[in-house]
Amino acid sequence: MMAFTHGLASVAVATALLPFGPEYAAPPVLAAALLGGIAPDLDVVADHRKTLHFPVGYTALAAGLLGVHAVAADPTLWLVWVAVAAAAAHSWADVLAGSVEAEPWNPTTERAVYNHALGAWHRPRRLVRYSGAVEDVLLGLACAGVAVAAPVTGPTADAGLIAVGALSGLYAVLRHPSVRLDAIAERFPAAWARLPAISVEETESGATTVSLRYR
Repeated sequence: MMAFTHGLASVAVATALLPFGPEYAAPPVLAAALLGGIAPDLDVVADHRKTLHFPVGYTALAAGLLGVHAVAADPTLWLVWVAVAAAAAHSWADVLAGSVEAEPWNPTTERAVYNHALGAWHRPRRLVRYSGAVEDVLLGLACAGVAVAAPVTGPTADAGLIAVGALSGLYAVLRHPSVRLDAIAERFPAAWARLPAISVEETESGATTVSLRYR
């Protein structure tokens, strides 16, 4: 699943949890949920779904933080818990997604998320076939809709959520293997010439490298 989808899902859940949390303004809690939901995918430049994905580790840490918060009732600790819980949810949710490989729409491996506690990979359930699939976008937009409809989000947060949803749609379009960038360049040569040359390479371990060069 896209990092955008994880982030939007975390925010949607956070909007439901806000009334049950300590007295705290909504923006910091929603920001913590968004960042925690996205953070594990920063390992896309390393060993994707292994380097920063800790399904058991994040879950154990979140449980410990919640226990400490029950005793100490520290609002800052609540924010940390929200972020860690979102990272845990992200790590487990990727088990429901596709496999980690260069072309996940043509799956050849059975690696979804690495479980450091077990020392093995969870197999993908492929309910979401790959990052940027149609069902991935729809799930992200549904989560954005839930968050925007919640009374705890204001106009600024709503605008940000809509922007994230739009970015997820754009990413999905550009990532899809049927998109022919050379055809776009031929149709709009003047505009294309002003854009930087972007090269994206994906390895079998799921790592991604991006190079940017201006013409």
